[in-house]
Amino acid sequence: MKYGMTERVSGIVILLALAAIIVPWLMSDPAPREERPRPNLTIEQPIDVERRDVPRPEIPASVEQLSTQEQDVPAIEQPVEIDPIEVSPREPESTAPETAQPEPTQPRDPIAELVAANETSGANDANAVPSASSQGDWAVQVGSFGNPDNVERLTEQLESQGLMVYQRQREGNLTTVFVGPFDTAEEGEQAMLAVKQRANLQGLLVRVKE
Repeated sequence: MKYGMTERVSGIVILLALAAIIVPWLMSDPAPREERPRPNLTIEQPIDVERRDVPRPEIPASVEQLSTQEQDVPAIEQPVEIDPIEVSPREPESTAPETAQPEPTQPRDPIAELVAANETSGANDANAVPSASSQGDWAVQVGSFGNPDNVERLTEQLESQGLMVYQRQREGNLTTVFVGPFDTAEEGEQAMLAVKQRANLQGLLVRVKE
């Protein structure tokens, strides 16, 4: 408790001393501007400098030589126009007609001829249509339509290609167009290839059931 009182008293004394110093300084009036010191400016007199005449620089000898050479260059003369001379075309000399040389004949290749013959026979076999049989069990189904006009149009197209065509009614008012019938499945496949080659239609080989 004794130490606390001592610290408080010391703090109060310090504050009072600061107040005694600061308060009079704040309350005093600032010095007027007239009493403030002014800077002294002194203007020195200009110094007289002696003027001298500087001699004019001389032109180098190399520059004089260049200017002299430029003056000695002769003037360029204008080009002289020359009238064009007409030259008559010379007739070409007649040359002897060249004899046409016969083209060399290529040797015959028996293997290539055999392959070409086989391809031709294969195409003919594909286009060939076996004869239809009323008792056959195989046929090529080409299409099914509900519109009778489409059925007649397809039938006429196939018959114009030499194909044997017949129709059969199915459920749902549908009519199926067939090519055939044929006795064996091999004949049916051959007929299906003929439909593809002649009419450009993809048929389906089916077994006919009565």
